[in-house]
Amino acid sequence: MAKKMKAQVFYEPEDMRLEEVPIPSPLEDEVLVKVKTCGICGSDIAYYWGFSPLETPTGKGPLILGHEFSGEVTEMGRIPKEKGLFKAGDRVTVDPVQYCNACAACARGMVNLCENKSVIGVSTNGAFAEYVKSKYTGVHKLPSRVSFEQAAFTEPLSCATYGIKNLNISLGDFCVILGPGPIGLMMTQIAKSRGAGTLVLVGTRDYRLKLGKKLGADFILNIKEKKSPHYIDDLKERITELTEGRMADRVICATGALKPMQDALTISGRKAVIVYFGLPGPNDLLKVPVLDSLLWDKTIRFSWLAPFTWFTALQAIDTKLVDVSSLITHRFSLDDVLEGLKTIRERKENAIKGLVIP
Repeated sequence: MAKKMKAQVFYEPEDMRLEEVPIPSPLEDEVLVKVKTCGICGSDIAYYWGFSPLETPTGKGPLILGHEFSGEVTEMGRIPKEKGLFKAGDRVTVDPVQYCNACAACARGMVNLCENKSVIGVSTNGAFAEYVKSKYTGVHKLPSRVSFEQAAFTEPLSCATYGIKNLNISLGDFCVILGPGPIGLMMTQIAKSRGAGTLVLVGTRDYRLKLGKKLGADFILNIKEKKSPHYIDDLKERITELTEGRMADRVICATGALKPMQDALTISGRKAVIVYFGLPGPNDLLKVPVLDSLLWDKTIRFSWLAPFTWFTALQAIDTKLVDVSSLITHRFSLDDVLEGLKTIRERKENAIKGLVIP
C-alpha cells in the first residue's frame, strides 16, 4: 500500500491546505479505514471560519477535519484482528466520539460525557482524507442495502435520534421542530415515526421547508421570507391557532440560533417538553419565564451527541424509515472541500447536505 495519502489539513481559521501526509498506522486497538464518503457538518464550517475552537490542546490545528464518514476496512491492529471482528474490505461507518470506558461518566452509562473522550475530526485526525483510523469499538459494519453515501449520515442521524428520544413524544403529541436543516429534516421523519400527531416545521427557507413537507411535516412555517406562501409574522399566534389555544406539547430546537431557542419557551404548553439540540454561541443566554414554566410544569432538556443510538440509526436507514438520500444536494472531491464548505455555509444552489467523495 502507498505510504502517503491526500488530505485537507486545517491549521487555523481560513487556512486549510490540500497536502500529502503519511497514511496513519493503526495501533493494536485500532482499525484503518479507506474513506469512501464524508459529510460536511455545520461544525466543520464553524471550525474553518473560527466560530468554534477544536478540541485539541491548543484549540487549533494542524488537524484533518471530517467526522461523518463511511469506508472500507483496509488494516487492523492486533486486538480486532485476534478477535476476528473485521476483515479487509468490510464496509463500515465509524462513531467519531471515542470514549474510554473507564471514567466515572462511562461507568454510569453516560458515554457522551466521557471525561477522556477523543473525537475523530475534532481532536484527532478525521476523514477529509483518503484514510482515517479509529478505535475498533467505534467501527460499525454496514447492512448490505446501505450505501456508502447513506452510511455517512449515520453520525448526524444518531444525534438526531438521541434528540428525539429526549423529546419523549407521546402518541398524538403536537410537535414543533425549529430548524429545517439536515438534522431537522431527519428529526421530522423520526418524530412522525415515534407517534407525533401533528408536526410543524419552522424555518427561514422555503426550499428546505418544502422538502420537510414531503418527508412528513403536517405544517410548514416560514418566519423570514415575506413573499413565501408559508410566511407568518407571529409564530406564537400561529401555534395558538393550530392548537386551539393548547400550545405545543413538544418542541425541539434543531438550530443554535438564539431567537428560535427563545421562541421554544413561548410556543410550548402545559406539561410540555422542550429540547435544545443546536449549538449556540459561547456567550448566548436564554431568558426563561420561570413562573410560567413552573406553573405549566414544563421540562427543559438539552441533547448532546449520540450515546447508544448508532445501531438504531443504521436500522432506520436500512429499513428506509428515514430517507437520508433525499437530503444530498452536492458532492465534492477531496480537492474541493473548501468550495464545499463555502457552498453549504452560503446555501448556494439551494444546498442542504454536501458530501466529500475522496
